[in-house]
Amino acid sequence: MTEKAAPAGLIWALGVTQIIGYGTLYYSFGILAPAMARDFSVPLDWLFGLLSLSLLFGGLIAPKAGAWADQFGAGRLMVPGSIAAGIALVAAACSANAIAFGISLVVMEMASAFVLYGTAFAAIVQIGGRSAQRSITHLTLIAGFASTLFWPLTGTLSSHLDWRTIYLVFAALNVLVCLPIHFWVGRLPRQIEAPSSPDQQAGEAEASLRPAQNGLFTLMLVAFAIEGLVLASILTHMVPMVTALGLGTAGLMTSTLFGPSQVASRLLNMLFGGRLSQTTLAVISAGLLTAGLSVLLMTSPWLPGVVMFAVLFGLGSGLASIVGGTLPLELFGRTGYGARLGWVSAARQFSSAMAPFAFAFMMQAWGISKAISLGIAAGVLALALFSAVAFLSRRPSPFIAVVLSK
Repeated sequence: MTEKAAPAGLIWALGVTQIIGYGTLYYSFGILAPAMARDFSVPLDWLFGLLSLSLLFGGLIAPKAGAWADQFGAGRLMVPGSIAAGIALVAAACSANAIAFGISLVVMEMASAFVLYGTAFAAIVQIGGRSAQRSITHLTLIAGFASTLFWPLTGTLSSHLDWRTIYLVFAALNVLVCLPIHFWVGRLPRQIEAPSSPDQQAGEAEASLRPAQNGLFTLMLVAFAIEGLVLASILTHMVPMVTALGLGTAGLMTSTLFGPSQVASRLLNMLFGGRLSQTTLAVISAGLLTAGLSVLLMTSPWLPGVVMFAVLFGLGSGLASIVGGTLPLELFGRTGYGARLGWVSAARQFSSAMAPFAFAFMMQAWGISKAISLGIAAGVLALALFSAVAFLSRRPSPFIAVVLSK
């Protein structure tokens, strides 16, 4: 069967919805949180606690969202996701107190499981066939501008509008822009990949339904969770961390190099990464994150060292977002891809929910240097796990079964 590539229009259309989705449902929160805390008369930390709780709920529903994407089609699933995101943003804007706001935030993050990367990647795989890995790279390159666009956009809007009105505007973007695009995506025909035999079909279906029983998948899942722990810890505290290292406003300026470096890594991968396997890219990603933290620990408060940290960490983060979608596809194929990607999203969201609090506690209790050292240790562990995944994936199946059963 000859499979056509994913239409360029599909990549650009999903790119628009990912920019709006991440910008309205995730990146805008940090900008608007201080105004929300004042409005509800609660501590700012309390609001970020609500965000962590909502991320946990989003992680809980992610595997189910992935399974539904396999069953009903990822594009079709994004339609109710857009509606739910719009309703949740309106509910947040109309919240009378922090409890009502927290409930709407939980719904918001649960809706994100149906409209962000996990489901979008699944839609590309279902529509684009074997060209999906390159298409996923293209999508992450476009969506990488979400923070670049929505951080200044939200800041500009907040100087003219209150946060409730801004959320209403964001709700309109999800319903008036994302919903029609997702409706169109849902109508595109899916490419069905027939397994070579009934036994293979049964085996793949069983694996997609019970991914935790697949030893290699579980190993990969743990690696993604630990890498997500490192990413969420540093990204949440990057600005105060580099500032506290004695760099002052210079530290704030160097942290802005992270975003362009993240986009640059995706562009470089798109241009030159076609010859590398996704397991190799996963190892490189974890290695860049670890190297960046190591440079920061060894050179701070030397400014060029902090600049190198921001660049290396941004490059690693950009690759991490790509391999989160392409590595499960390379290792396990298209059958059950949505369900597997749901488990990857769940692992990352669980670690992302816990990481900010854990890293903040370590910085306060043990100091910044020890906290960064623990981050390096976690990065080394993720690097080792991805290296193990790369090694085992190249061995015959009986060898994998024996090793992972011990």
